[in-house]
Amino acid sequence: MTAIPRDLPAARTRPRLRLPRIARTRADEPAWALPAFLAVTGLAALLYAWNLAANGFANTYYSAAALAASKSWSAWFFGSLDAGNFITVDKPPLSTMLMGLSVRLFGLSSWSILLPEALAGVLTVALLYVAVRHSFGPLAATIAALVMAITPAAVLIFRFNNPDAVLTLLLVAATWALLRALDHGSLRWTVLSAVLVGFAFLAKYLEAYLVLPGFALVYLVSANATLRRRVAGLAVAAVAVILSSGWWVAIVQLIPLGERPFIGGSTTGSPLDLIFGYDGLGRIFGMAGPGGGGGGGGGFGGATGLLRMFNGEFFGQIAWLIPLALASLVVGLWLRRRAGRTDRGLAAYLLWGSTALTTGLVFSFMSGVIHSYYAVALAPGIAALAGAGLADLWVLRSRSPLGAIALGAALLGTAAWGMELLGRTPDFVPVLGPAAVALAAVSASALLVASAPVWQGTVHRLAAGRVAAIAVAVGLAAALAAPAAYSLATVQSAITGSDPHPGPAASGGFGGPAGFGGGAGGGFPGAQAPVGSTGSLPAMPAQGSSPAQGSSPAQGSSPAQGSSGGTRSAGPDGSGTDSTLTDYLVAHRGQAAWIVAVTSAQRAASIELATGDPVMGMGGFTGSDPAPTLAQLQQYIASGKLRYVLIDGGFGGGAFGPGGQGGSGSSGSSISSWVTSTCKVVDYGGSGSGSLYDCAGTVS
Repeated sequence: MTAIPRDLPAARTRPRLRLPRIARTRADEPAWALPAFLAVTGLAALLYAWNLAANGFANTYYSAAALAASKSWSAWFFGSLDAGNFITVDKPPLSTMLMGLSVRLFGLSSWSILLPEALAGVLTVALLYVAVRHSFGPLAATIAALVMAITPAAVLIFRFNNPDAVLTLLLVAATWALLRALDHGSLRWTVLSAVLVGFAFLAKYLEAYLVLPGFALVYLVSANATLRRRVAGLAVAAVAVILSSGWWVAIVQLIPLGERPFIGGSTTGSPLDLIFGYDGLGRIFGMAGPGGGGGGGGGFGGATGLLRMFNGEFFGQIAWLIPLALASLVVGLWLRRRAGRTDRGLAAYLLWGSTALTTGLVFSFMSGVIHSYYAVALAPGIAALAGAGLADLWVLRSRSPLGAIALGAALLGTAAWGMELLGRTPDFVPVLGPAAVALAAVSASALLVASAPVWQGTVHRLAAGRVAAIAVAVGLAAALAAPAAYSLATVQSAITGSDPHPGPAASGGFGGPAGFGGGAGGGFPGAQAPVGSTGSLPAMPAQGSSPAQGSSPAQGSSPAQGSSGGTRSAGPDGSGTDSTLTDYLVAHRGQAAWIVAVTSAQRAASIELATGDPVMGMGGFTGSDPAPTLAQLQQYIASGKLRYVLIDGGFGGGAFGPGGQGGSGSSGSSISSWVTSTCKVVDYGGSGSGSLYDCAGTVS
């Protein structure tokens, strides 16, 4: 079988433009390639940056760590929640490092926190274009980049400060480097790909490794080198992955626990415990850990199974183009069934397909904690496959009526699937689904007519080709209308909390349309809310205030208005932080390293962002990490590093709430009992934020 052209023949050639080499157009590319690239990256920039400040501090857990990283290089290195280096967040530090540098440069604000994520998104779209163009040409690259830019999971995460944004960028970059390595079996490109995966590990631990089976298989099969060189290249790549992944872990492991912060989410303070426990294998196999995540419930992702990506939690994130991507993979492999081992297109289909399938299957069957926004890791593979498949069908259309039929069916079927998914939120633009299907049907019909054999070899051939191109463009717009609508709704919403979802705002749930675990009711207060709703955004420091210097927010700042009256800045646990409390703590800090110790890192984050001062988040993210012990807390008090303790029994109270038990013992309840029985209750002039205790002088 004759090899499929990588794209339509160029109408004319032209000299290369003086752009960075990675984005430079080739002389044999059509004139529209560069404008298309600029347009799709511009669209990504618009979607990821428009109305960005509406999200406030987004996930305040990571925002507090970014603030700490901006004030202390030690906190920057470890990924500590506070500048006093008591405890780290429960992820490796690469993402908070980037945010911390941004806060150092621009000061603390929503923009300085979220801008690195938006930039990561634009770079991801641009690199995906370059990677797909390398294998399939500019038409496939443009479609892939467009799909990536408007995928709801991408629009959500590239406007949010969870580490998935940096993870996705690095994995796309690693895939691009590996595609370059396949051309000549180049060792330097192979090592670069491995190093990028290693740095992705430092963004989100073992999730980065989900691409490695596909990378290894495709390199071994398709690299343009002898078998001996391919095996040697894999060995070198394995060493590069280990070194680039493990250097930070090794340094932290070698530093005694008493001389560094406790690793949040672990049971022993060791990053290895986190990697192989709660944040690693525990996520896959459901092993219990300090952060929860046991059993087969799959955390916030609904029931496990092959169709999990289509359930009530995940569908809005990623399900829109999965059928098209799977069909494209089958079509692409079939069309290249006689291609050589080193064929670029075949290798790219194998690479994008294997990594997407591996990641999707792990997400579908992992029984530990999983959030639906993890699906953003699937978006590049789905986008690349969709772009390549549609481009191949466009070329096939010029050779056979079957190509036109298949292309029209793909666009019509995708639009129909989008209408089906839109039906799950029936009050959200109900007319869009039927309108998109009708438009796709018209475009498919026009495509069939324009591709009929009667036009071949006649004077009308050029006009028929233009009609076919317009029909495909209209059909593509119809096919992408549903996910684009969800993405636009995401841009127009203020999204905060720990489990964000894209699309139209919903009442109730742990941040998502389907509610907690797929059910209704029982909402988590950190869920997304429409712009202008109250109580959803943390207080932003007023212009001219300087939280990095330890002052309280300046007068005139506009914290959100809490439901119980009074001015509050909503923390990730939803209880908010009373300004009278923060004012009291700042005024009475003295020489203490931490202005207060609270019952979880979630509670600590909101106070830390409101004051700019370090807060001790006892028990980590959920309040159930075994740190500190009662003896350690008493040491901090005796040395004058800590004076006040805030005991709270709400969500996030963990082991420190009434009757709570620590994740690895009962240190939380012991601390709670000791504080309430030994320290003095403080009347700080407010209420609703828990009971504040002054422990000064209680320990000699």
